[in-house]
Amino acid sequence: MKYILVTGGVISGIGKGVIASSLGVILKSCGIRVTSIKIDPYINIDAGTFSPYEHGEVFVLDDGGEVDLDLGNYERFMDIKLHRDNNITTGKIYQHVINRERRGDYLGKTVQVVPHITDAIQEWVERVAKIPVDGDNTQPEVCIVELGGTIGDIEGMPFIEAFRQFFQFRVKREDYCLVHVSLVPQPQATGEQKSKPTQSSVRELRGLGLSPDLIVCRCQNPVDDSVKAKISLFCHVEPGQVLSIHDVSSIYRVPLLLQEQGVSLYLIDRLKMAKLSSPHAGNIMFKWRDLADRYDRMLKEVTIALVGKYTRLEDAYASVIKALKHSSLSVSHRLNLRYIEATHLEADMLKESPSKYHEAWHQLVSSDGILVPGGFGVRGTEGKILATNWARTKNVPFLGVCLGLQCAAIEFARSELGWTDAHSTELDPQTKHPVVIDMPEHNTGQMGATMRLGKRKTLFKTENSIIKRLYGNVQFVEERHRHRYEVNPKYIKDFEDRGMKFVGRSEDGQRMEILELENHRYFVAVQYHPEYISRPMKPSPPYLGLLLASCGKLSSYAARGYRLSPHLSYSEGNNSEDEEIASIVQNLQVSSSSSSSKSSLESSPKAQAEGAN
Repeated sequence: MKYILVTGGVISGIGKGVIASSLGVILKSCGIRVTSIKIDPYINIDAGTFSPYEHGEVFVLDDGGEVDLDLGNYERFMDIKLHRDNNITTGKIYQHVINRERRGDYLGKTVQVVPHITDAIQEWVERVAKIPVDGDNTQPEVCIVELGGTIGDIEGMPFIEAFRQFFQFRVKREDYCLVHVSLVPQPQATGEQKSKPTQSSVRELRGLGLSPDLIVCRCQNPVDDSVKAKISLFCHVEPGQVLSIHDVSSIYRVPLLLQEQGVSLYLIDRLKMAKLSSPHAGNIMFKWRDLADRYDRMLKEVTIALVGKYTRLEDAYASVIKALKHSSLSVSHRLNLRYIEATHLEADMLKESPSKYHEAWHQLVSSDGILVPGGFGVRGTEGKILATNWARTKNVPFLGVCLGLQCAAIEFARSELGWTDAHSTELDPQTKHPVVIDMPEHNTGQMGATMRLGKRKTLFKTENSIIKRLYGNVQFVEERHRHRYEVNPKYIKDFEDRGMKFVGRSEDGQRMEILELENHRYFVAVQYHPEYISRPMKPSPPYLGLLLASCGKLSSYAARGYRLSPHLSYSEGNNSEDEEIASIVQNLQVSSSSSSSKSSLESSPKAQAEGAN
């Protein structure tokens, strides 16, 4: 097993996750199997109880693990499926060690950070690195480990010491590589790129017993050769081991920038690995370049209103935004995403701040499509319900996710069924029409890991369903969930008699998973979170449907029978309707079922087209 440790210096949020993911893409292009681990030094057991404003979105894995959003980056870039143990936290490590101490595993010894905590970290990394993540039973060859936070943080010290021991005693020199990502600021006053913060960061890292092999410099503009030479001199690395990653038009260009600077050749030489001649691996970087070029070429625009509760922080909806961008790429339209604070749509805001109220409504009514994402708590819910009402009554393409589905059910019950007090028991426990109820078996009184989590099967109950056809006319899909409230089954007949159809349900038929509205351009809501398994070259079908409808392409796509002739390729899509539709279907995720045997990064354009057919 080979290990690549990615650390960060100067500031947090510098892009370590994207760098780690890009290294994985480059290694996969060399035919090497990769996996990833994210280390978060906070004491929480997992990310499940975080406010989105605290640490961004909570990403959910197939096994129900609630993890850091960087694992979403890894899955999207490398097209792999990780597990809850791929996210290590201080809380998990200490809980593991304390449980062992209670069992008497340490034979009466005093339990200390060194060696017991540091040993537990090393054993965890070695164990998880061997778990297959490509959908088969083949063990990965390289494990990319990202250490969250910044070098010098007190919370990260046990992990730094653990890796110092790990690289000194457990693995050979040719079996690991340390990549340090650091900021090279460029003050506006002088315009000069400053290397001193990177020098200080590397000096601190070396003082803790770790020496970087690659230094990745993050800067607004490409780092000058003179600055690279200075960093090389003072940080004890060769000039070729100082890399520049400047701000680019899209994150899809980051793997290309690294590749252009010879990263693949360096890693293969440094880790003493043979570059494999996989028949599909060579296509990966070509497809990434095509994807990046396609992103930069798009001229048409589609405007989507995201009506949310946490719109002050973009990371709160990281996966939702990525899924929208994946789909906008597939329909050859640049995404203009409007963040609308749900509370600004409510009547109380008209009294508090008329300007915010009118601006929010102007942004909403002038959008091509509306998305209502998930969330918890009463704040902003009425605003989401009002946005849902606008989409339904004005025939505006709409997608509701998790809470968005529940808001759609509540709005329909109030407006069409006449139940003006209809609500969710989460928000109004005394309502006479509990349209949305809690699931007692997933509400144990504790907050952490007690929801309905992870991959679940949804069965389609009808053939006449747009969402079913978007999924490729499969009989079921498997998507990831994160909720503890559901639509009340006793009201389903009332809904369906008035035209709101629940076309997808759980295996026992009791949980409503997908709803569609008859005689509407596109009104779809899902209880699960399809954004979690969306990929740049394999967009999520519900999101793709929203973008198709918002661009006015859904009917022409349907007229083709949701099929594509095999001879049309992904890279041929330019301006004509036929070529754009070819691109759409080429990248369509035919099924979210775990039974798919190959990743999209490893399938040729012809194979993708044949799969879509």
